[in-house]
Parts: sequence; C-alpha cells; structure tokens
Amino acid sequence: MKQIPNLFTLLNLVFGCIAIRFILQPEPLFFSSGEKGVTTGMLVGSFFLLLAAIVDFLDGFVARLFKATSAMGEQLDSLADAVSFGVAPGMILYRMLEAGWAGQAGMSQWVLLPAVIFPCAAVWRLAKFNLDKEQHYYFKGIPTPAAGLTVASFPVIAYYGTATVNDLVFNPVFVYTSVVVISILMVSNLPIISLKFREYTLKANADKLLLVLIAVLAAIFFKWMAVPLVFVAYVIVSLIFKPDRNNAPPV
Repeated sequence: MKQIPNLFTLLNLVFGCIAIRFILQPEPLFFSSGEKGVTTGMLVGSFFLLLAAIVDFLDGFVARLFKATSAMGEQLDSLADAVSFGVAPGMILYRMLEAGWAGQAGMSQWVLLPAVIFPCAAVWRLAKFNLDKEQHYYFKGIPTPAAGLTVASFPVIAYYGTATVNDLVFNPVFVYTSVVVISILMVSNLPIISLKFREYTLKANADKLLLVLIAVLAAIFFKWMAVPLVFVAYVIVSLIFKPDRNNAPPV
C-alpha cells in the first residue's frame, strides 16, 4: 500500500513520455495553404501534459491519504516533473522553432538549439527546490509545472486562435523570448506564492484567492489564452504580496 502513491507519481512520468512521443512524431508543419500549423502530435502531447499536471497536483493528496509520504516520493516527483514539465515542453518549443524557421533558405540547425535551454532551466529549478527546505513555505522562482503548462498551452492557443495569433505563436522571436523569460523566472530567486493552503482564513489566503479569481475570469473571457495570462498574473500577484519565510505559517 505504501508504494501506491509512488506508482501514482510515476503516472506523471508516463504521461510525459507519451507526450514526447506525440510531439516528436513526423508530421508536416504547414497546412495545405502554406500557413504554419499545429500538428496533431503537438495537440495530443499538450493534452497528456495536462493529465500529467493533474496527477502531479493530486499525488501529494494520495500520499497523505495512504499516510505514505517519503523522501523517495519527493525524489520521484521531481524526476517525473523534469520529464513532463521540462523535456516535453522543450520539445514543443523545438517543434515550434522548426515550423517558424521552415522554408528559410540556408537555415541552420543551430537556430533550434535554444529550445533545450528550457529543460535545462527546469532541471536546475527542481534540483534547487530539492535542496532548499524553505520552499515548503513559498517558492523561489516559478515552479516547473507552471512553466511547463504555460509552454504546453502555446500549440492549443495557436490552433484555436486567429491567423494573427497563429503567426505570433510560431514567430521565432516569440519562441526565443518565451524560452529566455520563462527560464530566467524558473531559476531566479524571485519569491513566488505557494498554492498550498496551510490556514483557512481570508487574510492568509488573499493572494491565492485573488489568483483563482483572475484565473476564472481569464478562462471565461479569453479561453485558452488564459493560461499565459494567468502565468503573468501569478508573477505579478507574487510581487505584490511578496511571500517570505518571515510571514510563512508554521508547518
């Protein structure tokens, strides 16, 4: 019974591996009209990353349910996150750069290399989290799952968006900027609010409730575009409330 939470955590890894398989499957990166298009594999891969995120969110609950929290479980969680929210989103960025640069005369494979910066930053972030016990109160840098899900939303936004949105998402400048900005936010020491509820008072959870409200409103009015908007709101709300160890609630 004690291994059930660990097996549940491994589902995160399984979904991440399946996502990579679909993201990298050979498919044309253009519609018949010549417009840059999202492959079926990208969309399916994004769906499996969403499943991985759901499992990642619930595995702690399962561990507490079976009273089987352990150091082994913590390590498995980080290793699975490295694949599902580091490597897999990095492959999405790689495919987006392939599409963005496709058809360019004399294109070098080096222009695709910046995509690997993202998984490197994700693994760095996870290693830092494992070594820093203060991050049970708040996060230093954007959590890897939040960053990975933001990237996973890009193909879905392009697919359901207008032609202008599609062109923007596949523009190499947008991809490079996303890689740099999100990677820096992951490895930074910027204090980011934790979404764990330790107290159940309005004052103690004002930051979380505000973020939830923004997320709901963004989903209603902007649909899939809400994901990167909530990501930005997550950073801004954290800057406003400035979480730190001094006002952290007791464990």
